[in-house]
Amino acid sequence: MNTAFLLLAQFGARAVVPLEEVRREYFPHLEPDNLTRKLTSGEITLPVVRADRSKKTARGVHIQDLAEYIDAQRAAVLKERNQLCGVS
Repeated sequence: MNTAFLLLAQFGARAVVPLEEVRREYFPHLEPDNLTRKLTSGEITLPVVRADRSKKTARGVHIQDLAEYIDAQRAAVLKERNQLCGVS
């Protein structure tokens, strides 16, 4: 199944999803400031895009970047599970 297509269905066929919507759906345990800090520090490796260089412009996440992030998280968990269970 293609994660990007599922995200397009979830977020309504938009290329860039507002950061607040991504936070609400995938990082509800983080306050907006904490998410921003983790994104800026690289603790969460999800690129954030802006429409222009203004600090006041809305920030968002490209749907493909979000799909790749989710797929990478899944791959890491599967690898860990396989190592713990002795599956190759």
